[in-house]
Amino acid sequence: MTLPIYQSFINGQPLANQNGERFDVVNPATGQVIYQVEQADESVMQAAVASAQQGFKTWSAMTGLERGRILNRAAAMLREQNDALAEIEMRDTGKPWQEASVVDVVTGADSVEYFGGQASSIVGESQQIGPDFFYTRREPLGVCAGIGAWNYPLQIACWKSAPALACGNSMIFKPSEETPLGAIKLAEIYHAAGVPAGVFNVVQGDYRVGQMLTSDPAIAKVSFTGEAKTGRTVMADASRTLKSVTMELGGKSPLIIFDDTNLEQAVSAAMLGNFYTQGEICTNGTRVFVQRKIYDAFLAQLVKRTENNIIAGAPENPNTNFGALISAGHRDLVMKYIDSAKAEGARLLVGGSKLQPAGCENGYFVAPTVFADCTDDMTIVREEIFGPVMAVLPFDTEEEVVQRANNTEYGLAAGIFTADITRAHRVIHQLEAGICWINSFGASPAEMPVGGYKLSGLGRENGREALAHYTQTKSVYVGLAPLEAPF
Repeated sequence: MTLPIYQSFINGQPLANQNGERFDVVNPATGQVIYQVEQADESVMQAAVASAQQGFKTWSAMTGLERGRILNRAAAMLREQNDALAEIEMRDTGKPWQEASVVDVVTGADSVEYFGGQASSIVGESQQIGPDFFYTRREPLGVCAGIGAWNYPLQIACWKSAPALACGNSMIFKPSEETPLGAIKLAEIYHAAGVPAGVFNVVQGDYRVGQMLTSDPAIAKVSFTGEAKTGRTVMADASRTLKSVTMELGGKSPLIIFDDTNLEQAVSAAMLGNFYTQGEICTNGTRVFVQRKIYDAFLAQLVKRTENNIIAGAPENPNTNFGALISAGHRDLVMKYIDSAKAEGARLLVGGSKLQPAGCENGYFVAPTVFADCTDDMTIVREEIFGPVMAVLPFDTEEEVVQRANNTEYGLAAGIFTADITRAHRVIHQLEAGICWINSFGASPAEMPVGGYKLSGLGRENGREALAHYTQTKSVYVGLAPLEAPF
């Protein structure tokens, strides 16, 4: 069977490379190659930059109202094509249809719609200074680059492009080479909705394409989602031309469960924060701190529900709620973390092995895994695993758990479950994390800024705060009084 071949999307249409290099894309649930993509070479990159520069001139000259109207059409088209786009995400990522059909496209469309509404409200300020005055303008940066991750491909492409385009910028977007198709479909939708050619280009390929983006002096900003180690490299490359950067990086987030909480809700949060999307979510609460009084009851319910309520299998099965990891290499890395936890003395309660669901025997599945009696110095407690591995740790006092929760180089997210609302706010205000939840976990609406402290990133995505990261301030002083000079 001949495999489909996709190319980069430049200036409103597919563009072939000149060197003929391609790479395979694999369905993680089956291990089978499902299509091929052309690696963007220098000729493609030059065309992308030239196209984005021209597109920026047209797009930035439009009013915010005009841009917002087009983005709202794109959001409507994303929703109209939800099922087809969700199927692409399911096949590319290995996540269940049950998730992709109600989260991935929906949250991306929400972001495009939200920033479409913000496009006409980007304003400066003015102030009287004696007889004179000054005013400020929020102006677009120019050509921006977005570099996406593989866990939520379409959503991330929307989260980066929507505020950039709303502010009048153009964008060159590089999806992960493991999940490249959704970005092409987004580009096609933008173009069909009326976004001018060149305003949103997609360049396909591996780290070499990312390096071309971060080093090109014509690009004003880079927005990157990925692991902290790669983020450092991207930031170093961008610094050579003083690009603005937004970094949404990794995490090792605490979920703190006090003994006065609703136990069933707390277990739900722990499972959601470790097993949704097979644990491949940067904000996951993988360090679950449980107050000692309810520690045993929490573990008992957690194990029972993990064993009975999680269904791993073919992602297209509507009953499946647990899918495959992104690749064989990543599956093996997760298994190494599990082996290290066993070796370091963590108590395995459930999981801890590879899975071979019927019909997906060659897929990259790892069973949902829970380790109890973990200590802060264990590898699985210190390092981001990005897989379905939960570490449960007992604690006694509020002061103790705050200190332990903050004892990490990351600071992306944190969650608290308690019936004491005063304590909830008191504790959450002490946690060194950029995205926090009280009696909830994981929700990231388009209206709310998201981003991390410490090694978890720089800048924010979503919310009105994102508009500041895609604009620059121009101050204009207006002299009304006669100019005085000593000459």
